[in-house]
Amino acid sequence: MLDIVPAFARIGEENAFAVLARATELARQGKDIINLGIGQPDFPTPPHIVEAAIKALRDGHHGYTPATGILPLREAVAADLHKRYGASVSPERVMIVPGGKVTMFMAILMFGQPGVEILYPDPGFPIYRSMIEFTGATPVPVPIREENGFAFSADETLALITPKTRLLIINSPANPTGGVTPKSEIDKLVAGLQRFPRVALMSDEIYDQMTYDNAVHVSLLNYPEIRDRLILLNGWSKTYAMTGWRMGYSVWPEAAYEAARKLAVNSYSCVNAPAQWAGIAALEGPQDAVHAMMREFDRRRKAVVAGLNALPNVTCLTPTGAFYAYPNIKATGWKAKKLAAQLLEEAGVATIGGPDFGVYGEGYIRLSYANSLENIERALARMGAFLAKA
Repeated sequence: MLDIVPAFARIGEENAFAVLARATELARQGKDIINLGIGQPDFPTPPHIVEAAIKALRDGHHGYTPATGILPLREAVAADLHKRYGASVSPERVMIVPGGKVTMFMAILMFGQPGVEILYPDPGFPIYRSMIEFTGATPVPVPIREENGFAFSADETLALITPKTRLLIINSPANPTGGVTPKSEIDKLVAGLQRFPRVALMSDEIYDQMTYDNAVHVSLLNYPEIRDRLILLNGWSKTYAMTGWRMGYSVWPEAAYEAARKLAVNSYSCVNAPAQWAGIAALEGPQDAVHAMMREFDRRRKAVVAGLNALPNVTCLTPTGAFYAYPNIKATGWKAKKLAAQLLEEAGVATIGGPDFGVYGEGYIRLSYANSLENIERALARMGAFLAKA
């Protein structure tokens, strides 16, 4: 019997990977499966980025790099953030990490312990709550409501802050809902946070370049009054179709940067060297492939929303960010996880049940439209046939 510490019993999972495994197994058995579950672009990484990694290998970039990332990449990140947001970011506050989750892991470890509270969006990315519970802190869900267009409410968020609150996590554009929080709510939130100077923020902006219908992403970097307690999470995986490269970055306040660097040294040492040179090519090279990918996502988004709203007893708000639709299935009479499971087993369509994203997720399922338009239309037809007979 191994005496593993009890904290590991509190770690949750990201059920999208469990659904992917089941979908893969069913496909191996010969069943035709359409996967609208996993959240990764179905496009290849742009060729110039791949070539930059190959060149880096040929040029001999085979060894360790600084734990915080190579300076040219940190400089490229700072320049890109200044170009896109007008935000002044020092490369000395940028950290290159192996994927977005690492920033979550670090930030929640820094502030989470028994007796404190951490606020996180619900429905939201499941790793937020999983890591909060691992640290022994109390997870406090911030409701993300359909009636608000799946944007967070500043008033509701601020009302949940107590003397025990140490960290607030926000995510816009959001997974799983596709919601984008408007500037007015972010302005109100930042103004209200002046009453709570001990509360740190982690802003998950991994989908920052994925917006539609004139929705504008507002980065928390644009608010100098909170920069001394803001942790920004971003990366390459979604924008540049680089999920498997494991490339993310974060911007840290001075007071927390050294702690993050030490965590890097003690865990993964550094990020893959040639991938970092590819990251420079992504930021500094042509953006044509990104724009083309977004045009295709937009085409699929319109098709999936129209198709979902045509299903019996299903309604779906039009998402304005990311590549997810989050339809309301309450009127079908199904529990969300049960419906998602039956759609996979009987209709051959992989989706994710809303409760996998939090306690406020019941009554919804998540579909990723990171799949071909042909497959999306086939999936919607199968869902319609299943619901009509169910």
